[in-house]
Amino acid sequence: MATTQPHVLIVEDEPAQREVLAYNLEAEGFRISQAADGEEGLLIVAEDAPDVIVLDWMLPAVSGIEVCRRLKISAETRQIPIIMLSAKSEDVDKVRGLETGADDYVAKPYSVSELMARVRLQARRARPSSMGEELRFQDITLNTETYRATRQDTELKLGPTEFRLLSTFMEKPGRVWSRDQLLDRVWGRDIYVDTRTVDVHVGRLRKALMKSGGEDPIRTVRGAGYALG
Repeated sequence: MATTQPHVLIVEDEPAQREVLAYNLEAEGFRISQAADGEEGLLIVAEDAPDVIVLDWMLPAVSGIEVCRRLKISAETRQIPIIMLSAKSEDVDKVRGLETGADDYVAKPYSVSELMARVRLQARRARPSSMGEELRFQDITLNTETYRATRQDTELKLGPTEFRLLSTFMEKPGRVWSRDQLLDRVWGRDIYVDTRTVDVHVGRLRKALMKSGGEDPIRTVRGAGYALG
């Protein structure tokens, strides 16, 4: 099933460090995937795209820098925040990591509590609704803690699927989501649902949003999918 937990991928070849990070991130409420090398990390991203990646620089098979480069040149993955971990503490190395596309850079040895704070920050930017943030778009407001959504101060009557759909749209207004991407985010990768089901639920969401008047805020992009705004 789809989950509201933000998903963090840890790509680290040292088992002890990987386990410490996994333990602390799970305690913070994150869903965790782990990879011991760059190739495995890229496979996990392709199969179950995370919200944040914690990526070690020095990895066997494919280096962290190369993993970062590949993810940031792909339209499908470039928006995923990457926190680069490295024993290289020189400014020139930090600059290289950031220029490759990393969103943050943490030198080893690092403070676990500081790294947790940086992960929370990136997760909040990537998926604000999963961190309990109140989202706003024009006259629409959504709160995942109270599970309420309003438009023009009128509460919207939404089913669970429509609420998750609206939450996904409101996290990134203007982004075009394909039906397959919406299936993965809203229904979950382990559930088989026909892509036409997306159209049905988007229709229900539209009806709820327009019940009290106002223009349709959901845009259909022919051959691509749907976007808010």
